[in-house]
Amino acid sequence: MKGFTLIELLMVVAIVALLASIAAPLAELGYQRGKESELRHALREIRSALDAYKQASDEGRIEKKADESGYPPSLATLVDGVPLKTEAKDEKIYFLRRIPKDPLTGEGWGLRSYKSPANDPQDGKDVFDVYSKSDETGLNRIPYREW
Repeated sequence: MKGFTLIELLMVVAIVALLASIAAPLAELGYQRGKESELRHALREIRSALDAYKQASDEGRIEKKADESGYPPSLATLVDGVPLKTEAKDEKIYFLRRIPKDPLTGEGWGLRSYKSPANDPQDGKDVFDVYSKSDETGLNRIPYREW
């Protein structure tokens, strides 16, 4: 059995180092794609619940005061449930099982009220939309806050 020479060992180490330098950025790219997929899913889940709440409000299935937009007062309302306008007072409708965390920040969401402009979202007395509070930009070159 023949042993390796020093040059052969150095060549093997160089090849392994080259392969590792190629694999690291690909792994990072895969990780970012995964986080972006989680973000898309979470935004879709919350926005669908907000739309369902608004629809229930517009259809008169839940209470809506004259001066309200028809959107929930908080994200927690989607989880806590809202009494249905039926004769059974203890009957509630639920729109989310839980509020997903922002996968990019691990924190809560930025909230936009119905009356705030899209280019400058502000919190208010209802929740019309949500956005990530991350300052980073996606692979599509659009800041995550604008997704």
